[in-house]
Amino acid sequence: MNPTSPLPVADAWRIAFVTETYPPEVNGVAMTVGNLVRGLRQRGVQVTVFRPRQGAGDVGEADCHVLPGYPLPGYPDVRWGLPAGRALRRHWQHLRPHVVHVVTEGPLGWSAVNAARALGIPVTSGFHTNFDSYSVHYGLGWLRPMVAAYLRTLHRRTRRTMVPTASLAAELASDGLAGVRVVGRGVDTAAFSPRYRDLALRQCYGVEGEGPLCLYVGRLAPEKNLALACRTFAAIQVWHPGARMLWVGDGPARPALAAAHPDHSFAGQRTGEDLAAHYASADLFLFPSLTETYGNVVAEAMASGLPVLAYRSAAAAELIDAQRNGALVEPGDEQAFVEAALCLLEDGARRQKIAAAACLTMQQHRWDAVIERFVHVVSEALAD
Repeated sequence: MNPTSPLPVADAWRIAFVTETYPPEVNGVAMTVGNLVRGLRQRGVQVTVFRPRQGAGDVGEADCHVLPGYPLPGYPDVRWGLPAGRALRRHWQHLRPHVVHVVTEGPLGWSAVNAARALGIPVTSGFHTNFDSYSVHYGLGWLRPMVAAYLRTLHRRTRRTMVPTASLAAELASDGLAGVRVVGRGVDTAAFSPRYRDLALRQCYGVEGEGPLCLYVGRLAPEKNLALACRTFAAIQVWHPGARMLWVGDGPARPALAAAHPDHSFAGQRTGEDLAAHYASADLFLFPSLTETYGNVVAEAMASGLPVLAYRSAAAAELIDAQRNGALVEPGDEQAFVEAALCLLEDGARRQKIAAAACLTMQQHRWDAVIERFVHVVSEALAD
């Protein structure tokens, strides 16, 4: 933007979001982008979304342009955008946005950065996924330095990089990435609430009385450290023979998990009030992942009044005050993870206090505050 021209007020902005994932796809990044777009539009901001086609017959909704894409290997429900620099330049020459926000770092995101910079349009970006750490879990660890370098190179070409946690901001800043800002993520405390607890749903999964019902929500994939959740539940069963393990989500690890643990329940992907009821109807949330940049499911579980056990990283490290509103163990300490689960289930009254405190904590993390921080960072980028 010409530094001598006045900055437009936020309500008059035109923002182009470029993302490989978007609702109705079910994952943390899609949910985050959907909430950002919705919140900005409610403020009067003109938001146009550019994303890959999500299947046959997908023509996009209002103010959403679909572009070519292909399924991400191992995740057929997630589309990987193809480079679309020519199409993006054509769109933006016709209706120039004040800023382009690149959500994901795939070929589509890279071409969007190139197209925007060629037209002199300010670019911001979001750092949502540690793709470099994922490579280790798919036998491609040798690629990790190259993937990390690619990610950081893309973000260095944008004016601001928005991240969900202070710890990730510090990590990227220590790598020499300038312009990193913490925007955070929110949770809809009306959509996720203890009021959705459903005794009939618990009975559907074989829970009698107090259970306990242990829950995991998220992608069923190698990078989520699911084997630890299985070992933890096995230890729980020794002391609580009536315990049940429920998995909500889908992914490449599901067939092997189901074959190895026929006594576990697999609910597949759930959305809306159905998902909220699965959270609120459980007694303990097991989250053993070490590859998250945030982990929306932690926030959703806490808002649902569910005690969360997680490693001290990402969203858990930001949201959980150990022993008050959840339980944390040091990253990689698997024995401590198992012991913490047993401890949480040992005292029902204490667990109820933790559940209530978790719910109260999330009342302070609503989406309107996240939208305000996003607007502030974009204002910074426009003023550069």
